[in-house]
Amino acid sequence: MEESVNPTLDLGPVSFDLTLVLVSAVTIVTIFFLVFWASRNMQLKPKGKQNVLEFFYELAINFTKGNLGETEAKHYSLFFFTLLTFLLVANNLGLMTKIEINGYNLWTSPTANMAYDFGLAFMAVIFCHIEGIRRQGFLGYLKGFVTPAAMTPMNILEEVTNTASLALRLYGNIFAGEVLVSLLLQMANYKPYAYPIALLLNIIWTAFSAFISCLQAYVYVMLVSMYLDKKISGGN
Repeated sequence: MEESVNPTLDLGPVSFDLTLVLVSAVTIVTIFFLVFWASRNMQLKPKGKQNVLEFFYELAINFTKGNLGETEAKHYSLFFFTLLTFLLVANNLGLMTKIEINGYNLWTSPTANMAYDFGLAFMAVIFCHIEGIRRQGFLGYLKGFVTPAAMTPMNILEEVTNTASLALRLYGNIFAGEVLVSLLLQMANYKPYAYPIALLLNIIWTAFSAFISCLQAYVYVMLVSMYLDKKISGGN
């Protein structure tokens, strides 16, 4: 498979991946305008676009209330709604098209990048810690984290594995989907007779990858809700 690289911008010691910046901005802007459009002129009896918006909002609550309980799920509903919609869009961006110019890759799913996924997982875990401290107080949270003392190293290790698990599970599934799409596109360009076969396989694989991408968004939200429940309930 031909290799392509993402264009970068170096500002001092910091290097910005311009492709990831672009697709992240596309994801955020897309969600913002869809939610903004669907939430205009909301009515007591929803219909049309309002129905769709409320469906995803209730979906976030239904996904998390099994772990958090209905009261807490509603309390954190906007956080999980934002996380769910972000992942649903971000996971599927790379399946839409492939744009390469002069060896530079200009389009991908942001979640097909391992560093990006670790950053996302780190922010989710930090949010859970902050909420745990806010709900229990710093000393109460710390006490639960180091009690019993012999389990402190295991508790620290658990935080590392939780972050790695969130990141690697998401990365592996989304990246694998994009790699196979790229291979099928190259197959289509190999020989004229291979084009219809590659097209059919690409349609099938894209549909399957879209399903997996949505499933990964669900799994991610479920796992973060489990971590959050553990922190706010004192079960460090």
